[in-house]
Amino acid sequence: MNIQWYPGHMTKTRRQIEGDLKNVDIVVELIDARIPVSSRNPDIDSICAGKPRLIVLNRADQADPAMNAKWTAFFKGQGHAVLETDAKTGRGVNQFSPVIQGVLKDQIAKWREKGQVGRPVRAMVVGVPNVGKSTFINKVARKKSAKAGDRPGVTRGKQWVNVDQSLDLLDTPGILWPKFEDETIGLHLAFTGAVKDEIMDVETLGCHFMALLARWYPEALISSYKLTALPQREEEENDVAYGYRLLETCAQKRGMRISGGEFDTERMARVLLDEYRGGKLGRFTLEGPDGGESLEA
Repeated sequence: MNIQWYPGHMTKTRRQIEGDLKNVDIVVELIDARIPVSSRNPDIDSICAGKPRLIVLNRADQADPAMNAKWTAFFKGQGHAVLETDAKTGRGVNQFSPVIQGVLKDQIAKWREKGQVGRPVRAMVVGVPNVGKSTFINKVARKKSAKAGDRPGVTRGKQWVNVDQSLDLLDTPGILWPKFEDETIGLHLAFTGAVKDEIMDVETLGCHFMALLARWYPEALISSYKLTALPQREEEENDVAYGYRLLETCAQKRGMRISGGEFDTERMARVLLDEYRGGKLGRFTLEGPDGGESLEA
């Protein structure tokens, strides 16, 4: 599966970020706590080198708590500050400003020495599409200042948002990279909705996701779809073939049929992805900091 998604505004966004770096004091990088590897643009490290960094593990409430702790320790080991949040509910957001002030305390002290008392911290917020940047900014600012949406590519232009006298945020459009060399990264981004569903076959995506859940979180599948057990995987079956059988099994349980009596696996795939993205299946982390997948990494 070759997933490529690099609209023209992505190139413009990269240039914009590079140009605006000189105007900010810190870079706030939002990533999806469920897929901390796949939801990071590797270019950000080089683009934003030399600026203090705060990693925000957003959607932490949908990720595995034990893995959140592992990822926090990992990023702190790289010299970054870390904050776990859930932008939709606002959990953890009230710690954002204190964490920023702590990271930049030496710089703020220098400003005061120069007589720049009350100078606001200027923070640039970056991340891939649909990681929750605009929702996060709106929660921090306690107002609907940044345009938020469930679809990738909603935020297009540069937006400054004043939080209070001590903090200004620069919202930026989501930026992906030209091509996903690793199919797993493309799949993980698609699972969480960071790339548009229209660019790939939803049924195939559902097959891959079913196989992944069966490997790492079988009990979640069994309980969510009221199964007695998962079908046995045959030795020669790949993820798509096994995942398709799982889609059929769950479609049967949900009573999803099309004309002719066949099970509606495409509809089941959409339901599966919707329920996952809505947090209804459980708290899953699909990647570990040691390069492995899931909680058992």
